[in-house]
Amino acid sequence: MAGSAYEALTVETLAARLGSVAAMRGTLGDPAGWRVREVGDGNLNLVFIVEAGNAGLIVKQALPYVRLVGESWPLPLKRSFFEYHALTRQAARDPGRVPAVLHFDEAQSLIVMEFLTPHVILRRALIEGRMPPKIARDLGLFMARTLFRGSDLSMATRERKADLALFADNVELCDITENLVFSDPYFEAELNAHTTPQLDAMVAELRTDRDMKVAAQQMKHLFAAKAETLVHGDLHTGSIMVTDEDTRVIDPEFAFYAPMAFDVGMLFANFWMAYFSQDGHETGGSRDAMRAFLIDTTEDCWSTFRGEFSRLWRSERTGILYQRSLFEDRGDALGSEQALDRILHDIWVDMLGFAGVEIHRRILGLAHNADFESIEDRDLRAACETKALKFGRQIAVNRASIHGLAEVNGLARRLQSGEVA
Repeated sequence: MAGSAYEALTVETLAARLGSVAAMRGTLGDPAGWRVREVGDGNLNLVFIVEAGNAGLIVKQALPYVRLVGESWPLPLKRSFFEYHALTRQAARDPGRVPAVLHFDEAQSLIVMEFLTPHVILRRALIEGRMPPKIARDLGLFMARTLFRGSDLSMATRERKADLALFADNVELCDITENLVFSDPYFEAELNAHTTPQLDAMVAELRTDRDMKVAAQQMKHLFAAKAETLVHGDLHTGSIMVTDEDTRVIDPEFAFYAPMAFDVGMLFANFWMAYFSQDGHETGGSRDAMRAFLIDTTEDCWSTFRGEFSRLWRSERTGILYQRSLFEDRGDALGSEQALDRILHDIWVDMLGFAGVEIHRRILGLAHNADFESIEDRDLRAACETKALKFGRQIAVNRASIHGLAEVNGLARRLQSGEVA
């Protein structure tokens, strides 16, 4: 396939077209024995599981359009290029936390990678009431390591600027984020959708909420202008695969240089949405333990992130920012700690803003979460979504005056119990 014109794979053609790829033959053997199935259920791409005997691989191929919408929304194939480069950087910065890449074909916009089994998508696990015990620590470490090590706090400046230039070309996927996340939910955008008529009044209220719209645009301004580090760009519970013993992060095709807080806010928003969705998943009994697990996960993940970020600050701060020659080398360790506290505070405030906006767009925009969408009773779904929308508004608008997760999670609990309307 090398050098040939792009052509979308099918279940029927994959073995013949990829049968000469050494990495695949080395794992799966003769392509005559390959079993192929297409499992892509995301918004953008084709995803195939290819198996032979007890071995398996994933083949992911970009389509020239948004799969969720169709050919009416064209999208460049180059996004697989950015996903490949993001995966290689994440693998170096936090080894073992992303699937291993075995082969990349830029012309065909496809990546062959490790088949994660018996892993399941984290969002599905949470909907089913499972409580993977290692996700808070694993994801806190992943975010701290990839965000710190991909920034001017750590990287050599020439390498970092070259990387910034490379990922700056991921324009179209950034455009999706900039519009679908930060703007579309707050006006009558064509592709918006929400639970109707139950949420109609709430939607109308948000679209006239000046403070919320200003907050959303402030976060959009930060995303567009603060090229702070290489972010995953779409870090949610659908982009994470888990077992009780292992956590892997997948699908970084939205990778871009953006604020450190962006990934943290996206992830935490999804934990909070899962929390508010639990009323809709209680057919098998009370979900109080699940709610407690999700709250604990945000607290443990943030604590892990802060701790690891601080460790890296003290041991790997070799970039052009906050040089040791200005602080530790002059006997001023307290000055270094003051700067660290300031950065962590800024990440905290911005994280809340990004999280609030992400909650809104997942309920009011184009791409919704199964946490809510899988609730068949529309009145019950809307009741869950209403609590989440109110929560998102409060943390985004009031982000600068919220001082800790105890306060944030206390608000979540009060909204969930009906103590506050």
